[in-house]
Amino acid sequence: MKTLTNPIGRWLLSGLFMAASLAVQAQTESAPGPEAARIQATAEDAYIYGLPLVSTYAVLYAFSVDSASPQFKAPINQLGCMAKPATPADKAIPFVNNDTLYCNAWLDLRAEPMVISVPAVEKSRYHSVMLTDLSSVNFGLIGTNTTGNAAGDFLVVGPDWQGETPAGIKGVYRATSLFSNALFRTQLKNLQDIDGVRAVQAGYHVRSLSNYLGTATPPAAAQINFPKIDRELAKSNFFGYLNFVLGLVPVRPEDRELRERIASIGLGSGNFDTFKTLAAKYRPQLMAGVQAGDAKINALIANAGPRVNGWNWNFSLDSDRNNYTGDYLKRAALARAAPFGLNADEARYPISSTLANGEPLDASKHNYSLTFKAGELPPVEQFWSLTMYDAASRSFVENPLQRYNINSGSLPQMQKNADGSLTIYLQKDAPAADKQANWLPAPDAPFSVILRLYGIGETLKNNAWVIPPVMLAD
Repeated sequence: MKTLTNPIGRWLLSGLFMAASLAVQAQTESAPGPEAARIQATAEDAYIYGLPLVSTYAVLYAFSVDSASPQFKAPINQLGCMAKPATPADKAIPFVNNDTLYCNAWLDLRAEPMVISVPAVEKSRYHSVMLTDLSSVNFGLIGTNTTGNAAGDFLVVGPDWQGETPAGIKGVYRATSLFSNALFRTQLKNLQDIDGVRAVQAGYHVRSLSNYLGTATPPAAAQINFPKIDRELAKSNFFGYLNFVLGLVPVRPEDRELRERIASIGLGSGNFDTFKTLAAKYRPQLMAGVQAGDAKINALIANAGPRVNGWNWNFSLDSDRNNYTGDYLKRAALARAAPFGLNADEARYPISSTLANGEPLDASKHNYSLTFKAGELPPVEQFWSLTMYDAASRSFVENPLQRYNINSGSLPQMQKNADGSLTIYLQKDAPAADKQANWLPAPDAPFSVILRLYGIGETLKNNAWVIPPVMLAD
């Protein structure tokens, strides 16, 4: 088992691929007329459909293919685990959390299924294994809120697998792509709880079905030449990468019409290098299609969730695959705004960067506070946390307390007000000594806070609880 330092790399930054950066290494020819209009419209649809595929492939490449990558976790079909909580040094991770420690495995499902084994976990500790395919949506969730905290073995199969489920397997999860990701989360209750998390992680295992059964190993799948990808390469050759990744995503009935349409402009061969001729001839139409698709994605993100009291719920787009059949625009918005997020029934992530009136939160200018009335703490079934981020870097903030969040586990050390309410102080300078247990240090700069909610009961599902606004506290 390889040790991880980061769960999710810089590929997950929103806006990984921007329309203005699309470039093609060839001369452009004039291509007016109805055929050009068709190419542009098809390129727009292909970009919206393909953004999740290419961005997720970038994570696969960095995490499990490029062993020289600073984001490398473990080879394909092996498990790597985080050994310690994140710190401000972990700037590659946008909006990192300290609520859970991660393990990660990329699964190659071509030759045979893979078995995920989890240990028995104490009832008071949240854990989950989230299964995500190359289209960036979740097709399975193992853990506290779905399968429980008992030990178990679970089978992850490829799109066309037709075998029999072996005895002892508690559940079968079918991916829609030939590669999928398994992201393990284990609750870290406090900084003294590291050994407790590590004990759980030691019981996680990923292995092939033949290894699990002790049977002969099937013939290996063909070796893949994974094309190198980084941010700049993805910007310059988006459609080349999409052409490659489409070869790893078999056509589903509900996608057939679109896949046939984008195949008409040369997309779908699975060959990284075969898109150059069309790209050279129709570069203006491709760029216009990408720009139009990008604008639609960003517009949907901007209006994806309600904004109440300055809190934006668009990080709570539901990642469950069942919500995205045929809705490629919504899926692209998810991949950009909230990649590798849990299903909305499992966790939600409202974020605040402003006061209720829209004024940006800036601790270089003001002190702020967040007060929960008596009896009105977040109504979660597991736990909650409030985490501070520098707005520009989206990373933790250096501070003398090395405190990056306040969570439900902090409550015994915190001081309540005389009326039973709880105030959290959001400011760069330490408050009075009697308030420091309630201080969440802010940067000397604009900031954001995310309220993570784990264990979504009926109150949150029905939007019956309203987060109080961040207030000026000067």
